[in-house]
Amino acid sequence: MPAFSGQSPGTAIRAPMPGTIVSVDVRAGEMVRAGAAVLVMEAMKMEHVVAADRSGVVARIAVAAGDTVFEGDPLVFIEAGEVGEEIDEAATAVDLDDVRADLREVRERHAIGRDDARPEAVARRRKTGQRTARENVADLCDPGTFVEYAPLVVAAQRQRRALDDLIKSTPADGLVAGIGRVNGERVAAARARCVVLAYDYTVLAGTQGAQNHRKKDRMLELAERRHLPVVIFTEGGGGRPGDTDALGIAGLDVPTFQTFARLSGLVPLVGVNSGFCFAGNAALLGCCDVVIAAANSNIGMGGPAMVEGGGLGIFRPEEIGPMRVQVPNGVVDVAVADEVEAVRVAKQYLGYFQGSLTAWDCADQRALRALVPENRLRVYDVRRVIETLADAGSVLELRRDFGLGMVTALARVEGRPLGVVANNPTHLAGAIEPDGADKAARFLQLCDAFDLPVLFLCDTPGIMVGPEIEKRALVRHAARLFVVGASLSVPFCTIVLRKGYGLGAMAMAGGSFKAPLFTVAWPTGEFGGMGLEGAVKLGFRKELAAVQDPQERRALFETMVERMYRHGKAVSAASHFEIDDVIDPADSRGWITSALASAPEPGRRRRKKRPCVDPW
Repeated sequence: MPAFSGQSPGTAIRAPMPGTIVSVDVRAGEMVRAGAAVLVMEAMKMEHVVAADRSGVVARIAVAAGDTVFEGDPLVFIEAGEVGEEIDEAATAVDLDDVRADLREVRERHAIGRDDARPEAVARRRKTGQRTARENVADLCDPGTFVEYAPLVVAAQRQRRALDDLIKSTPADGLVAGIGRVNGERVAAARARCVVLAYDYTVLAGTQGAQNHRKKDRMLELAERRHLPVVIFTEGGGGRPGDTDALGIAGLDVPTFQTFARLSGLVPLVGVNSGFCFAGNAALLGCCDVVIAAANSNIGMGGPAMVEGGGLGIFRPEEIGPMRVQVPNGVVDVAVADEVEAVRVAKQYLGYFQGSLTAWDCADQRALRALVPENRLRVYDVRRVIETLADAGSVLELRRDFGLGMVTALARVEGRPLGVVANNPTHLAGAIEPDGADKAARFLQLCDAFDLPVLFLCDTPGIMVGPEIEKRALVRHAARLFVVGASLSVPFCTIVLRKGYGLGAMAMAGGSFKAPLFTVAWPTGEFGGMGLEGAVKLGFRKELAAVQDPQERRALFETMVERMYRHGKAVSAASHFEIDDVIDPADSRGWITSALASAPEPGRRRRKKRPCVDPW
């Protein structure tokens, strides 16, 4: 040990702040190296390690445990001196693989809620042929991108159950919630981010507890603030009566439903269901822009207990809102076989609102020339027209089994997403009736809210007529097409495939043939203020009645219809500039891409343009 000179106490290490000395970790005459701890002091209930700022020998210690010092007071004096052997860096290195007790506890708590720690719960799902909530989330999100919020939360039942029981039995309070990326391989990471909520039916039947309501509120607030789409898996029984830790009586002041509904029209809302979905769970599902439901779904605003409680009878859950009811009545937008297909469709649906794709393929467009028969009375499949016209594999039809006279679908043309509204000539010749009008009007709102251009494919004899159809409030329902069409701010265009008659045809063009960016017809197009046959019967009633022989009268009628057809055929209408052109069907995509080239890219809007998207 080097001898002290006795002439100087060395250089002082001074207090970095006011506080109290907790311990002195060196002794006079001891060798220290720069960075080594010399003492510990406390300030504002926090301990601070004071280290040597140079190597040397401790010449003098100016304080003791319990002393109070002020900033700048000398603590320890270090005198320059030769320090002994080198420190073994490897021996003092931090073990990066070491798991401290506090981290071990956190890991163990997280592990309790994972599927591999709950084999009995997983086995119950397998018996019903379903996946777990976490499996669905993992399938939806790009690998390694899902960040879960509040996984350590347990049910608010601490007054009636032991904490250990709640930790084991109610992980995440029955709601897996977080943010992940969807379709990140095709779009920028920022545009792929999505809030994901998944009720866990293995936890208290997927009911809505006090804590999982708070989790939803937190995630929905983030979705609103960060402009993130929401995908929600809704399987569950609605409100939970068994929570004991929350304040209040009925919980009717919970903000979840208002917060979720407020997102309508701001961000895409995707509802996915498999199994039972009742009450509050169904309310959230019904607020979604799209409802994707597996074949085993039962969806209702009240489950068996509520029905029985209302004195309305005793029913099994399978009897309430099965898919044979909820698909044709329009509640479900896309019916799928199971959760695997449901997640695939959810990813496809979200993709339309994430923007354009650079890679695409399409069918030989010359095939379009043969899809509408030359025989003007022969029906055809308009879905084949849509699928041929659109990029290969890009069509997703919504509400196929509801409003059968209208087809509404999302699709792409040269990678660009758009909405398609088409008359279906196989149902009432494409006449517009109440359900079809509602279906199309709601779809137009959806497209407009999220900047999707719209393509109308018109083939309609007009709005349906007759005393029976008027019993269904046709006047009001049909008018929705005019009101919503007139409010569209996205680019839209109309191609008349065959019939363009009366108010129905105008409704398929935003209210007027001059409203779209273009209104063109295929060579099979025909136009009139009403159907040709009806126009002849009304306009030439006296002339027809004057012919006594039935065969002669029929021949005269057909001659008059043919004359009106020649007058109203597409090339004639174009010569009067009622439409912009008559085109080769194979050129349709060129017209569409040219017209929509300057349209805003979907997924970029940061504010609402419509108050909401009508749930119906």
